[in-house]
Amino acid sequence: MSYRDPLEIVSGHGRTVRGGDGRDYLDFYSGVAANLLGYDVPQVREAVERQLSTGVLHTSTFYLIRSQVELAERIADVSGIDDPVVFFTCSGTEAVETALLLATEYQRSRHVIALRHSYHGRSFGAVAVSGDKRWQGTGLSPVCVDHVPAGPEQGDAGHGQVDGYALELEDLIDAAPGRRIAALIAEPVQGVAGAVPLADGQLAAYARVVHDRDSLLICDEVQTGWGRTGRFWGHQWDEDVRPDLLVFAKGVAGGLALGGVVGRRAVMSCLPMPSISTFGGNPLSTAAAVATLDFIVERDLPRRAGQAGRALGALLEEGLAGLASVRRVQGRGLLLGVAFQDPVSGAPCAEVATAVHEECRARGLLVGLGGSAGHCVRVMPPLTLTDEEVRRGAALLVDAARDVDRCWSDS
Repeated sequence: MSYRDPLEIVSGHGRTVRGGDGRDYLDFYSGVAANLLGYDVPQVREAVERQLSTGVLHTSTFYLIRSQVELAERIADVSGIDDPVVFFTCSGTEAVETALLLATEYQRSRHVIALRHSYHGRSFGAVAVSGDKRWQGTGLSPVCVDHVPAGPEQGDAGHGQVDGYALELEDLIDAAPGRRIAALIAEPVQGVAGAVPLADGQLAAYARVVHDRDSLLICDEVQTGWGRTGRFWGHQWDEDVRPDLLVFAKGVAGGLALGGVVGRRAVMSCLPMPSISTFGGNPLSTAAAVATLDFIVERDLPRRAGQAGRALGALLEEGLAGLASVRRVQGRGLLLGVAFQDPVSGAPCAEVATAVHEECRARGLLVGLGGSAGHCVRVMPPLTLTDEEVRRGAALLVDAARDVDRCWSDS
């Protein structure tokens, strides 16, 4: 997923980074969505510097960490979960693993349902539930997993299709009446799959099915949380979705390593043994996270992400229309993807996406790669980007895609 010639990032400010090659780049990948606010944000930098000045980078959770308590209270307030408890980890992978541990212990069941094409991390349990076959390398699993449909990759699904998805989930659970399902885990928008949203109402339909059968809903908001999709949480695009466990990470600490789970107290407190994360919620990362959350709320960045995402998506749709190598523009807010195909066969084409990825860099734009077939260019700019940067980034990507399309069409 890196470039042919590796790129080192040596400095950054706002939405622009400077490479070791001396060039400036407009960053539309944000450290895989972790640099939610961009680079060198004064409020976050000052919070980190204040903590550094104390000489304390780590104490462990055996001691009171004021910024950790403050952050936990803030996350509990915005979670929408009744009687919430927060547990901090160092990454999204560790947070997913924690959620799986809690759900399976609470339900006393190893049976988990996940979505096709999903990605939940690189640890044993997270890989096991991921529906993206590219990440399932071991063939082994600590849990029993079934997969149900994710969002449609071609166009929006109607109510009939969503009803069909829900019926498939019902049939899967009801086909084995003696089997208790611990949880359904779902990303509201599948990031690694190429920013593929679930259909309108699909997550709500799945939530009703699992809750009617006394199972749990885990929302994996590692990439969709903190406003990136145009809502504070990605699951809020569907009304009445109430996760039992909500997993977060990525942009929460402005680029520092932090993740966690917020969930119902009964589930969060079910483990019969002690459980800690040595570095999870450390003083430095939680100080940065409190400043990041303040910045998001004070500037209403979820609303900004929605506005900028609609504008960026519209510019990409218009600029890429008619290109034989483009399948579609997809996503929500500032979690977007452009899916590419072979201009002749129409099959998803990783080679075209990779060529566009390289051409974007050559023009001074950083984007990512993804898709279930490696055929998507991923677009995840910081939520603070300006209108001018929206237009400039869209123009650079469109120009790169047109160049590649022309080469493939002529070959």
